[in-house]
Amino acid sequence: MATPQDGAVSAAAGVAAAGVAADQPHITLYWLNESRSQRIVWLLEELGVSYSIEVFHRTQDNLAPREFEKIHPLGKFPVVKVTLPEASLAPKKELILAESGFITEYLCGHFGQEKDLVPSRYPKGGHDGEAGTETESWMRYQYFLHYAEASLMPPLVISVILSVLKGSKVPFFIRPITGAVADKVFAGFVTPTLAKHFAYLESQLETAPNGGGYLCGKKLTAVDILLVFPLVEAKKGLGHLDMGGGKGKLRDNFPKLWEYVTRLEAEPGYKRAAAKIEEVEGKPKL
Repeated sequence: MATPQDGAVSAAAGVAAAGVAADQPHITLYWLNESRSQRIVWLLEELGVSYSIEVFHRTQDNLAPREFEKIHPLGKFPVVKVTLPEASLAPKKELILAESGFITEYLCGHFGQEKDLVPSRYPKGGHDGEAGTETESWMRYQYFLHYAEASLMPPLVISVILSVLKGSKVPFFIRPITGAVADKVFAGFVTPTLAKHFAYLESQLETAPNGGGYLCGKKLTAVDILLVFPLVEAKKGLGHLDMGGGKGKLRDNFPKLWEYVTRLEAEPGYKRAAAKIEEVEGKPKL
C-alpha cells in the first residue's frame, strides 16, 4: 500500500521553513509522483513562504493511494494545507485547498502581494472598477489561470491514456487492436487538437504585451508556472511528432513556444523546485 514517504516532510521543509517565525502561516503540499503537484513546488519557491512536502506514491495500478481520500474526499492531487498561527482571527486554523488554479489564486492573493506573480488589474491612474479598463496582462492572466486545466490538459490526458492502450500493460494478443484504435484517435483528434493549442500559444507569445517573453508580458507570472507542467510534458512526450501545418516537429513549427518552454525550464525557481523534488524523491520530477 502506498504511504507518505518516510522523512519526506523534514527533508523538504529544511531550507524553506528555516528562520520563519511561529506566528506566520505554514503551507503543507501533498505531493504525488508524476502528477501536477510539481508546479506548486515552484510556486511556493517563488512566494518564499514556509512550506513542507508530504510525499505520496502511486500504486501498482498507477493510481493515487486510496488513503489520501481522508485528506480530500476526491483523492486528487495537488492539495495544499494552510496552517494558520494561533493568533490568527480565522475561525479555522487549517485550510485544505484543492485544484491547481484555486490553490494558485488563493496563495498568490494572500502571500504574493510583493512578488509580481499577478499582473496589476488596472493601469496606474486608470478608472479602477470600470469594466473594460483592465490591463491586457491581467486579462491574459485570468484567462490562462483557467485555460491550463480546462483547455490544454484534457487532450494531453487523452494522449497518456492512448499510450497505455499501446503499451505493455495491454495483453499482447489484443495490443494490435487497441494500438490501432489509439493511433486512429491520435491522428484524428489528439494531434490536430494539440497542434491548434500550440499554434494559439505561439500567437499569444508573439503578441504578449510589453515586449513579451512570457504569456502576460515581460515578467514571469503564476500562470506561466501553471502551464509549465503540461508544456514540459508535451515537449518531452510529443516533441518527436509532426505537429502543425508546417513541415517538421513541434520545435520547427512552434519556435516561440519551444523557446518559451526552454526558458521556463531555465528559471531559477524551476531549478530550485526540481532540486527540492530530487531531495525528497531521489530523482527530479519537473
